[in-house]
Amino acid sequence: MNYNEEQTKHIVEAYQSNPNRETVEALAKELSKSIKSIIGKLSREGVYRREIYKTKTGELPVTKVEIVSNIADDLGLEVESLLGLEKAPKATLKKLENAIKELS
Repeated sequence: MNYNEEQTKHIVEAYQSNPNRETVEALAKELSKSIKSIIGKLSREGVYRREIYKTKTGELPVTKVEIVSNIADDLGLEVESLLGLEKAPKATLKKLENAIKELS
């Protein structure tokens, strides 16, 4: 048994009061456990929430394929008719997507 009842209660309460990566890291250090072990225990206890990845600009990540799909939808075209567009730089695709939305 890796965690006793008291440790489990402590981990769950600490995480619930401040559910972030820093709390997990602090608990791992405090209890001399790995970060993965703490995350595993929190998951088994049903309280762990995976952090949602955000880009450097703080946005949710969107693939170039998704942007091209949005452009096609906005223009009323089939995605296949824009084949190869996903090879363009992401910033360019975003500008095009935004320009099309402004025209709508």
